[in-house]
Amino acid sequence: MKFIHMSDIHLGEPGVLVEGLDPHIRLNRALIHIVENHADADRLIITGDLTHWADAGAYAALREAITGFPVPVRLMIGNHDDRAAFLSAFPEHPRDENGFVNHAEDLAVGHFIYCDTVAPETHVGHFGPDRLAWLARQLEESHAAFLFFHHNPLHLGDPATDELSINDADQGPLRALLKQHRETVRHIFFGHVHEPLCGTLAGIPFSGVPSTLHQVIPNLAPSDKSGSAALEPSYRVVLLRDEDVVIHQIPFAWDGPVTWHGNAWEDWAKPGA
Repeated sequence: MKFIHMSDIHLGEPGVLVEGLDPHIRLNRALIHIVENHADADRLIITGDLTHWADAGAYAALREAITGFPVPVRLMIGNHDDRAAFLSAFPEHPRDENGFVNHAEDLAVGHFIYCDTVAPETHVGHFGPDRLAWLARQLEESHAAFLFFHHNPLHLGDPATDELSINDADQGPLRALLKQHRETVRHIFFGHVHEPLCGTLAGIPFSGVPSTLHQVIPNLAPSDKSGSAALEPSYRVVLLRDEDVVIHQIPFAWDGPVTWHGNAWEDWAKPGA
């Protein structure tokens, strides 16, 4: 199976710049690149921060952009989104019995679980008892689970970023649940951090994807500020093959030269040798 992991598209009203960039142009370039190169993907999963200020026009533009898209799209919300505004624009979107935008689907490779980590008027992630109970039921029914969050579910060592992870009170029970199902959870995907990340949470592999807009430059020194810059955006292509998870980072906006090399030993010989 092949799917696309994209995150933090941060749409404003059409024509409005965010961090000095036009997020609609960035998103459009990404979607065109997917159609041209990965139209055979089984899913495009966007893990939150669909908008920057939760404007109705931003959600409407997103709906228009993905209507008729050849790859099935799964949407999640992030801390820059508003749950009610999102559901107003996407009223058919599934949610759980408590109204959270938690949903899941069974695919040939396993159970894809999309988790709502948003709380009102805070950039900090939340995943309290009601949401945890929902996730527990999903995991109990899974033989192979792939989890998707917006917020990072563990601290990453960047103090400013860690202030905005899933909050400490919710991280502990979530970690305990994930450890309980360590043999079931194949991989954890998240956005929010705007940088390429990989590692393990209690032995479970995780990966964080860059934004299609601005990128965060990690600062591991004590600070309450995060630095960001208009670095090249990207999305990820994820290949699920039997027991393996392979992730490729795709710099879709790169328009500079590309050099193509063959694989023969002589193709890499020192010039003039």
